[in-house]
Amino acid sequence: MHAVLCSRYHITGLVTALAVVAAPSGAQTERKTLSGSSVAIYNIVGRVEVLPGSGSDVEVEIERAGSDARKLTVEVGEVRGRNTLRIIYPDADIVYRDRNDHSGSWNTTLSVRSDGTWGGDRSDRGGWFSGGHRVKVKGSGSGTEAWANLRILVPAGKHLDVSLGVGELSASRTSADLRLDAASAHISATGTKGNLTIDAGSGGVEVRDATGDDISLETGSGGVTATGITGKRCKLDTGSGGLTGDGIDCDEISMDVGSGSIGVRDAKANRVKLDAGSGGIRFALRNSPKYLDVNAGSGGVTISLPAIVNAEIDIETGSGSIESDFPVEVNRMERHHLRGKVGDGSGRFRIESGSGSVRLRKN
Repeated sequence: MHAVLCSRYHITGLVTALAVVAAPSGAQTERKTLSGSSVAIYNIVGRVEVLPGSGSDVEVEIERAGSDARKLTVEVGEVRGRNTLRIIYPDADIVYRDRNDHSGSWNTTLSVRSDGTWGGDRSDRGGWFSGGHRVKVKGSGSGTEAWANLRILVPAGKHLDVSLGVGELSASRTSADLRLDAASAHISATGTKGNLTIDAGSGGVEVRDATGDDISLETGSGGVTATGITGKRCKLDTGSGGLTGDGIDCDEISMDVGSGSIGVRDAKANRVKLDAGSGGIRFALRNSPKYLDVNAGSGGVTISLPAIVNAEIDIETGSGSIESDFPVEVNRMERHHLRGKVGDGSGRFRIESGSGSVRLRKN
């Protein structure tokens, strides 16, 4: 996760301006080709769409927009061992008028290296990049009124990193390993195949029908929704906002929310770890996992399971009741603490709630 000023992130851009022949106003579009197995795209402001491509190279369609669109330049070349495309902005103040929030009262401060890239080598999550300088993106006021909308066509088997400052970021129907990163943006992915990593400093994350060994969805502030995801290791994390899911089938599921609830209607996993600092947890499984670890700092916990469950259970609540639809062979029973065995006891369930009741329910 990233740290932000005004949106949990830092970015900058340096900007070397090359002359661009264009009309004084209106959109300007061009196309760039990037070769290599691993490609990175950097854009401070705009809408970015990732789609399946053909051939052997990544194709990027670039539309400059805004009254100062002609001032933007595009740089393509190797940076730290891989081919990159960077949109270069000529000013430390950028005005973005194409956002869904039309109030104009928002702003996000970013920090970008001199080559137009960011991320990857901070000593800590809140640190500034060496050599970076600040850029402010805002909805109104003075500054360069320009942004770039990108359409990225990625062939199967590639590894693509997309870094966006402010705007909207989406991917659909790709068969590539994707890393989608934004400071302040809504990020969505639909019908992707391959490892998928999404990190939004501020903004919601929504993923549907994704398949990959590793699926990681993370946001500092905003909800995370996952529907129909299949993988080996699936991680959902938000600092502030709810986690919701349906049709999650992963060997390992990890969900962590600092402030907000966890609600999953249908899941299957061998190992499950759930943590809600503030908020309730409702989680429905269609199998009996080998390992279940649940911790709710404040809020009730309801775990729904199939008719046959095999586990040693350790349930504790600071205040609230403990209820089970399953017969428990009790080893220890206190007012707010239960230890025992369900079925043959081959699994391990540990559930703890600081404040709230704990319930084991049959589906």
